[in-house]
Amino acid sequence: MMTFQQQVYAVVKKIPKGKTLTYKEVAMQVGKPKAYRAVGNILNKNRDPEVPCHRVIRSDGKLGGYRDGAIAKVRILKREGFIIN
Repeated sequence: MMTFQQQVYAVVKKIPKGKTLTYKEVAMQVGKPKAYRAVGNILNKNRDPEVPCHRVIRSDGKLGGYRDGAIAKVRILKREGFIIN
């Protein structure tokens, strides 16, 4: 059985380039819809380059946090073809 962290990573690994999910959508996909803050905390600690945590954003459309900073998150998302308003 996978831990909550492993489940979060598994969902995030499936987000294709140029697409995003919200923290809440990730939480819902792992069966814990109210655990969106926990999802953010897990992704903030991620060091695995195979887990594209930059593809997870806030429900209000803002980008949210990123371990390497907001500028890096914007740069990576734009490079992948995501349109930022």
